[in-house]
Amino acid sequence: MSAPLASLPAADGFRMPGEFARHSGCWMAWPERPDNWREGAGPARRAFAAIAAAIHASDPVTVTVSSAQGRESAQALLPAGIRILDIPSNDCWMRDIGPTFLTGPGGRIRAVDWRFNAWGGEVNGLYAPFDLDDAMAARIAEVEGVERYRAPFVLEGGAIHVDGEGTVFTTAECLLSAGRNPQMTRAEIEQGLKDWLGATTVVWLPRGVHLDETDGHVDNLLHVCAPGTVALTWTEDKGDPQYERSAEALEHLSACRDARGRPLRIVRLPMPGPLHMSAEEAAGIAAGDNGMIRSAGERLAGSYANFYIANTRVVFPLLDERTDAEAAASLAELFPGREIVGVPGREVLLGGGNIHCITQQVPA
Repeated sequence: MSAPLASLPAADGFRMPGEFARHSGCWMAWPERPDNWREGAGPARRAFAAIAAAIHASDPVTVTVSSAQGRESAQALLPAGIRILDIPSNDCWMRDIGPTFLTGPGGRIRAVDWRFNAWGGEVNGLYAPFDLDDAMAARIAEVEGVERYRAPFVLEGGAIHVDGEGTVFTTAECLLSAGRNPQMTRAEIEQGLKDWLGATTVVWLPRGVHLDETDGHVDNLLHVCAPGTVALTWTEDKGDPQYERSAEALEHLSACRDARGRPLRIVRLPMPGPLHMSAEEAAGIAAGDNGMIRSAGERLAGSYANFYIANTRVVFPLLDERTDAEAAASLAELFPGREIVGVPGREVLLGGGNIHCITQQVPA
């Protein structure tokens, strides 16, 4: 494996493009661990396969597997044409363990390999060990044949959104959490985002979605749909704990300007639920000693903002029959040139995230 570059991406003229820009592919990892995915990960695998198939109709998909049994199940469930590679991981949150791809001079692509510590390390990390996850980005960069940068601080792909024109969106709840980079100030983290993503403006939202175990990843709260346009998780229920979080985000977004000086167009996505884990679902999860706890009745951090923008379609999670159609209509308004495809997302949500969390796009 080649050594990482010693320079800074921004200084080299590289930046992260918006997720709505054209892709050459999408990476996913196969769910296998029984202490996070119920019934030996069987239901999650079927859900991942349906999501992979929906994306593969637009973007070529590669899926990594960690074991012979995982490969066997992936081959049985995934459509023909999806590439399966033996690259081990501790779990399957490809948005967070995979590289962030950048584009630069001459159309070249490079990768940022963030440090990963399972969303908090010894402070509040969700599992250990996580060394295979931390090694995933370098392995993918090698397969893609691109040079990589190794960032000197902890970050997950779900903690950032960009507009491709210099603006980064994140939450203070996440990036300033005690388990990530306690040695860095907010100003130092902001400079790091600029240096490593090629950005000029950082929009700090206060908090993410209520009870999001990633410490409030921004990708569960909002999605950047185009330069100057964001979709925001929203509820009209003032008695719901999410109302205050979404309202403060709306206030902040309404007052800010992006890197080009534009006010933001903010489209509100309905919040599903509230959704909760059933006793049957909780009973199917194996007991573990690594920090993750799943229990009956716990509220799930469900969000329609957790979708994937493919070249010709938007793949979003179906989470609640009462709000699925409204979410689809909002997405159709946001993406008039793309087909809106809903895929059942509850099994992914039970593990702690959704479609955006388990995917990582490669820019064309």
